Amino acid sequence: MENENKKRLAVLVGCNYPNTRNELHGCINDVVAMRGTLVDRFGFDPGNIQLLTDAAAAGSSSSVMPTGANIKKALGAMVDQAKPGDVLYFHYSGHGTRIPSLKPGNHFRQDEAIVPCDFNLITDVDFRQLVNRLPKGASFTILSDSCHSGGLIDKEKEQIGPSHVTEISNTSPSVSSKPKGIPFESILHHLASLTSINTSDIATHLLELFAADASLKFRLPPLELLNMFESSNPDEGILLSGCQANETSADMTNPVMTRGKACGAFSNAVQMVLKEHEADLSNRQVVMLARQVLREQGFEQHPCLYCNDENADATFLCESHISSSL
Repeated sequence: MENENKKRLAVLVGCNYPNTRNELHGCINDVVAMRGTLVDRFGFDPGNIQLLTDAAAAGSSSSVMPTGANIKKALGAMVDQAKPGDVLYFHYSGHGTRIPSLKPGNHFRQDEAIVPCDFNLITDVDFRQLVNRLPKGASFTILSDSCHSGGLIDKEKEQIGPSHVTEISNTSPSVSSKPKGIPFESILHHLASLTSINTSDIATHLLELFAADASLKFRLPPLELLNMFESSNPDEGILLSGCQANETSADMTNPVMTRGKACGAFSNAVQMVLKEHEADLSNRQVVMLARQVLREQGFEQHPCLYCNDENADATFLCESHISSSL
C-alpha cells in the first residue's frame, strides 16, 4: 500500500542555441525521445514531465525557455514536492563547460557546469545543493549529455570514471559531429560583451547580469563553499554523464544510425541500450553498455557514473518497482 502514492517526476532540458555560433541540432530531439521512453517504459505520467527547450519545434505546448533561472526553478520545484520513495529524473542535452576551480585537490583543476540558453551557468555546486535537499528515500537521477559532464554533482562518489581503465576506439566516427561544449574563454567573452565590465572574473559578470539567480558558486564566499556541502553520508544523487570531465560529448547526425536525425551521441547510445535490453538494467549496466555503443561507433567519449555504492547496482530509474507502484 505504501507504494501507491509514490511519484515519478522529470525535468527535461534541450538547448540547441538556434541561430548562434554555438548552435547544436540534436538536443531537443534527445529530450523529446526521452519523454516518450519515460512514459512508455518507466511509467511516468506525462503530466509529471516538464520539458524546457529553446525552440518551438519540440512539439511541446510549453513556452518556458531553458534559462538558468527557469531550469533551477523547475528542478527546485521538483525536489520540493518529492516525498520518500519518489523517483526524480533530470535529462540535460546541451553545451557544457569547465570553469576555474575554487576547490583544492580537484584533479582537473576546473569545475563542471552546464550552459543554459542565456549563459547563466548551473554548476556542480548547484546540483549538490539540490541533491542535499532530497527527502530520505527519494532518488534523483541526472543524465547530462554535455561536454565535461563527469563530476557534475559536486563530491559525488565515482563508480565509473577517469580512474577506470578505458579502451580507446580504433575507428573514427562515420558521422557528422560537433562537440557539445563552449570553452570558458568564449563564455567569458560573451558575458563581458553584455556587461561591458573589463574583468576576467566570471563571477563579476554573472552577478551583474543575473544577481540572485546566478549559481551558488559565484554568490557564496569560497570558504563557505568548501565547507557547506561536506558530508560522509551516502546520498541519493545519481549522475550518468556523457563523458569524463576532461572530455567532450558529441552532437551527431548519421544517415544509418539515426536515420539522418540529429541527436546527442550519449543520449542516442542510452536509447539504443534500453531498446536492446527489455529486462531491468542497473545504473552501472546502462553506463557500461553505453560506453560499448560509443566505442563501436568510433566516439572517444567515456560515459561515467557517480553515486553511492548501493545505487550503482540499483535498477535505472527504479524500473523494477514500477509494477508495485501502479
